Amino acid sequence: MSLPFPQPSRWPSDARGRDMAAVTREIKPDLDRVEAQLEAWSQDRNPLTAEVSRYVLRKRGKRLRPALVLLTARLFDAADEETVYLASLVELIHTASLIHDDIIDKAEVRRGEESVHAKWGANITVLLGDYLYIKSIGLSLESRHDRVIRIMADVSARMIQGELDECARGGDMDLSEEAYLGIIENKTAVLFDACARIGAVLGRASEAAERDATEFGLNFGLCFQIVDDLLDITGDERSMGKPVLSDLAEGRVTLPLIHALRTDGRAGRERIAALLGRRDIIPGERKELVGWLEAAGSLEYASGRAAGYANRALAALGRFPDALPRRALAALTGFVLERRR
Repeated sequence: MSLPFPQPSRWPSDARGRDMAAVTREIKPDLDRVEAQLEAWSQDRNPLTAEVSRYVLRKRGKRLRPALVLLTARLFDAADEETVYLASLVELIHTASLIHDDIIDKAEVRRGEESVHAKWGANITVLLGDYLYIKSIGLSLESRHDRVIRIMADVSARMIQGELDECARGGDMDLSEEAYLGIIENKTAVLFDACARIGAVLGRASEAAERDATEFGLNFGLCFQIVDDLLDITGDERSMGKPVLSDLAEGRVTLPLIHALRTDGRAGRERIAALLGRRDIIPGERKELVGWLEAAGSLEYASGRAAGYANRALAALGRFPDALPRRALAALTGFVLERRR
């Protein structure tokens, strides 16, 4: 199943059709150092903590967040040991959030392998998630920049608040688009915002340049999450490495459903009510759901909103001089918008 992604109007020609490896080729040595730092942080005197930490940190994801820190810092000619250290730290926070997500979702699979929740149970999983959040805040104290410490503490609190808000609105078919955007801003986009802000702080950017960088990061993050919510409906489970329709199973009403409920009235409510909270949706029901969302224009609407946020991200990025870091960040935006997993 393919998604009808409109191309942003400000799309740079060299930012299309690129994969993650191509986009991040210039910073690969630093990304390798991020992996080494995460490996070092997984060591612990407690054998169980060390085992579980190694398991979760060795499962490489896209490392989008470290890449964002590294590339944004390079916009301001900042590239040193602290940049790699803080790029690693944002991935640690992201990992903690994924572990908590797995508990909330009762997820059995993460990145194509057993989740921590499935392998070790809820007790160990919640403790590890808490441990990584607290460890992240403690490690941030090593930064030479007091503002980075405040950013790390604030973003951790906002991400947890986003999860709480999402849980509170579970099963709510009256969820507005505005409320949905507020939830995904806190749950997801603020960490991308923080990555860009940290890069600007490390580069001693002016207030105006820091605002532009964080505007890029926030809109990048909103685009990322809307695409993620679309892929949960239309994506391929094997390539994504996690189950589809997990949002519906957990009672989450995402943007395509909000649009469809708004346009299809009572019939739409009955259709969604029959699926919301179910973990046993069969392929035929999924196909029917996708067909309904396509007919209602809801997939196109949501992908258009994602492209709109990509546009805003690119507009903010366009205020910086044309150089390799800016082109790489534009290409990263293209990767996020066009990704299929």
